[in-house]
Amino acid sequence: MPPAVSLESAYRGGVTIDHWTPEDDEFWETTGKTVARRNLVWSIFSEHLGFSVWLLWSVSAALLPKAGFTFTVSQLFLLVAIPNLVGALIRLPYTFAVPKFGGRNWTVVSATALLVPTLLFAWAVQHPETPYWVFCVIAATAGLGGGNFASSMANINFFYPIKKKGAALGLNAAGGNLGVAVIQLFLPVVVGGAGIFGLVKASEGGFHLERAGYLYAGLAVVAAISALVFMNNLSGAKSSPREQLRVLKYKHTWVMSFLYIGTFGSFIGYSAAMPLLIKLNFWNQPVPTVPGIGINFAYYAFLGALVGSVARPYGGWLADKYGGARVTLWTFAAMIAGTLGVIYTLTLLTPVPPSAIPADPTTFVHSAATQAAVDANSAIFPWFLAAFLFVFAASGVGNGSTYRMIPLILANEARKNASQDGLAAAMLKATKESSAVIGIAGAIGALGGFGIPMTFGAPWVEDPVGAVKVAFAVFTGFYAVCLATTWFVYVRTVSFAGRAPSLAGAGV
Repeated sequence: MPPAVSLESAYRGGVTIDHWTPEDDEFWETTGKTVARRNLVWSIFSEHLGFSVWLLWSVSAALLPKAGFTFTVSQLFLLVAIPNLVGALIRLPYTFAVPKFGGRNWTVVSATALLVPTLLFAWAVQHPETPYWVFCVIAATAGLGGGNFASSMANINFFYPIKKKGAALGLNAAGGNLGVAVIQLFLPVVVGGAGIFGLVKASEGGFHLERAGYLYAGLAVVAAISALVFMNNLSGAKSSPREQLRVLKYKHTWVMSFLYIGTFGSFIGYSAAMPLLIKLNFWNQPVPTVPGIGINFAYYAFLGALVGSVARPYGGWLADKYGGARVTLWTFAAMIAGTLGVIYTLTLLTPVPPSAIPADPTTFVHSAATQAAVDANSAIFPWFLAAFLFVFAASGVGNGSTYRMIPLILANEARKNASQDGLAAAMLKATKESSAVIGIAGAIGALGGFGIPMTFGAPWVEDPVGAVKVAFAVFTGFYAVCLATTWFVYVRTVSFAGRAPSLAGAGV
């Protein structure tokens, strides 16, 4: 029997919890549920800020020309891509930090670390003479926000029982993912630009990009203090990096990581690139002194991240109900259909006269031919947006379903191989290992966030507009490979999952 302790004394915020058995229904209903929910709330808050800082450059890069910076399209896409690469690489150490230092402790550290990219951003955007390479270094520090997701998910995974993990991880991830939509919706307004579908007009005081940096620096301090006061460490979650790295030997670690490139890599990559994609294909405003024509990206860029974030919990819920593999399979089918729709709309675009996009933006001439091309493309924009949002929704569902599959796979492997007497220890081991797999899959999947913007606007791309269509065709082919992999490994009648009834029978 567990020791007789009160919720107020042993399970309040700020303490390390020694007794944690969420699979015990009585413990869960009387104590565990309340404590887990509190930790989930503050985990979401911290992770939400991390995502906002991670994608800070996604919308800021599109605003830099208006703020007086003369960077090329390829340079802007690189600024968008660099944080995603760094965020992907640091997800592994962030994942291993949770069982090493404690979930609460690491949330405090990771939230405090957000002061680095936010304050450096605020400084750089106030100095037009700042070299481009310095901007690249500062953009790289924004990757610290990407690591928050891995540590947050690994931490929350320990708090919930197997039957509740799908919804809990889905909510945690969705709350974080919404940080992308929030930064893309409100940053133009915060810095003095127009936004929210034109309901907010540009400030007469001009652009002040530094305001976004200062705002999120302040919120990072709030997140760190809140985690210190309200969250908990779980002593039972302790493990060494060597123990966690054992999962690298499991084939499912690599299969799920590959599939996560297709789902989360698409979500974060498209989210980062969407402001520039809209501006590149549907909007022309080369210098601050020229009135904008066409579609203002600031009105719509946030919608993709919003749709993908809201869809993510439904992916976990659908996976709980119908099986993660089946949901993931249909997710990739939907993403293929959506990207084909995007490609079709792009083929309908009218090329803007080359003279409208001069090497020196100050020589821009607003001609009738330019206006006609932009007007024609603006009429196609709703169809482009609808197809793109469909891809975002599918990627969000896929994010939820793939993450639901991971703890199920490892838990069922533990049940299959453990004796009845050693089942509790085996399940704890499976929880630790599933947190490690979640972190590894998150790190590898996030690499898509670097690859997608670079495919759209790599330095060697001479025609960024044409490259966008080719890039979407490549992504469509990749989703077809992901669909085939999901079917072959987890869905088909004669497969690894099919030969392991404990996996197939549990809704994997």
